[in-house]
Amino acid sequence: MRQVLYLVLTVCLPIMGMSKDLNNRMQGVGYLVIDGFSQDSIGRWQFVSDQVMGGVSTGTLNFELDDEDVVAHMTGSVSTENNGGFIQFRRDISLPESIIGIKLRVRGNNQKYFVHIRTGGTILPWQYYSSEFSATDDWADVFLPLANFSRSSRWLNRTLEASAARSLGIVAYGRDHQADIQVSKIEGY
Repeated sequence: MRQVLYLVLTVCLPIMGMSKDLNNRMQGVGYLVIDGFSQDSIGRWQFVSDQVMGGVSTGTLNFELDDEDVVAHMTGSVSTENNGGFIQFRRDISLPESIIGIKLRVRGNNQKYFVHIRTGGTILPWQYYSSEFSATDDWADVFLPLANFSRSSRWLNRTLEASAARSLGIVAYGRDHQADIQVSKIEGY
């Protein structure tokens, strides 16, 4: 999958006039660690569920050792009952304008999850930029170009600018299901 993404981006982006700097980034050069998860990470992350708005979804966020690495592990039950439908863990972030995507190291229960990014322009609680990914049984790197993030409202800017990012959330959202996701690293590329 990574090779296919690399091939598509390497061929298509120069045609679209985008920087060849992506080639170096996809090869592992130029990553900005947003969170490598350590003992210090615990205080930066906050668990939030739809209960803040009357929903009934439940869950927990734990920081666990996997071999020698600390990982964030969110589990729970997502319910759309009572106009709810999400659990998430999020933290404040600040990204340089040169970042063009988010890279996650994840594994989970073969469900789809989302990264939600909020900016200075996402004033209302239901406003965010979102990108979907799958978390399989095995550890995998997931690349999410900022250009592919969708806005939740037409009142938001059409494109997500890295320098506008204020918070990032890993989210189980939108349908009744059991969530079980582990994240060992989040980086910008």
